[in-house]
Amino acid sequence: MALDVGVIGVGMIGQEHIRRLDGGPGGSRVVAVADADAERAAAVAGQLPVAKALPTGEELIASDAVDAVVVTSWGPTHEPYVLAAVAAGKPVFCEKPLATTQESCRRIVEAEVAAGRRLVQVGFNRRYDPAHRALKQAVDGGAIGAPLLVHCAHRNASVPPHYTREMSIADTAIHEIDELRWLVGQEIVAAQVFTARKSSRGGQLQDPLLVLLEMADGVLVDVEVSVNIHYGYEIRCEVSGETGTVELAEPAPVTIRREGTVAGLVPADWRERFALSYDIELREWADTVAAARPPQGPSAWDGYVAQIVSDAALRSLSDGARVAIELPPRPDLYTPTATP
Repeated sequence: MALDVGVIGVGMIGQEHIRRLDGGPGGSRVVAVADADAERAAAVAGQLPVAKALPTGEELIASDAVDAVVVTSWGPTHEPYVLAAVAAGKPVFCEKPLATTQESCRRIVEAEVAAGRRLVQVGFNRRYDPAHRALKQAVDGGAIGAPLLVHCAHRNASVPPHYTREMSIADTAIHEIDELRWLVGQEIVAAQVFTARKSSRGGQLQDPLLVLLEMADGVLVDVEVSVNIHYGYEIRCEVSGETGTVELAEPAPVTIRREGTVAGLVPADWRERFALSYDIELREWADTVAAARPPQGPSAWDGYVAQIVSDAALRSLSDGARVAIELPPRPDLYTPTATP
């Protein structure tokens, strides 16, 4: 079955997803686009074989030509678009965040539970990165015994002028928040954020940050968030267990030795580092939806929990205190199954 997709939001990430979906996995094709910038939507549609630019996201969701929806618009618009897709009974892939507040995320979860089936997948793409999947396989397979500590780093060469202090948690560390729940298989029960000596490159930002997370089984996690580190984009994760350690390999494709030095290439940004994981993520989502199966990737519940933990970390960033986290009961609809 061919999958006809509508994309809401055709900025940078929207166009990345369109490139992967049009004529790609599951026989998918992009048949409609919508964007707050009508001229940009028209320009993107004009580059695709069969796509039409529609005036609004709501019209796109309601269109009989659209089988499934991809939401890559501005974060505050996610809730109404995802709710409309659920109401229409259409599968929807929503880039993170699921929504920008806990209340908005909860309404999406409640709507999906009322619908009685999973329709929503959230774009936490670390779960699709081959290196992260190998890391999880080693942890789950007992290669290092029981995990005890996890050390992570999320480093950006720089961030755009609109980037705020809160985005270090809500937009950046939120990837690690989802990754760690998936990797360790436990919920996060407390968060505390420590501020380091400020980088002179960070302007008004408090950069870097050290985020300490406590997992339900006692595993402790530290996450370095550095968003003006200059040298490139780098993601690190090492798990220390009872009998050994396992860590992500260096992403550099080659190591160069010359003139008394050893050097490897560092990715410039997230598009370069996670190109393959985006390929896998969109392929698996489209294949699953085209086969009329419920999405198996990060769920609306995962998006909701990530927002709860992010908000707790933001409270700690504000006052420096440890913030305990208590999650609401998980609906049966989100009982874990075999997920990527």
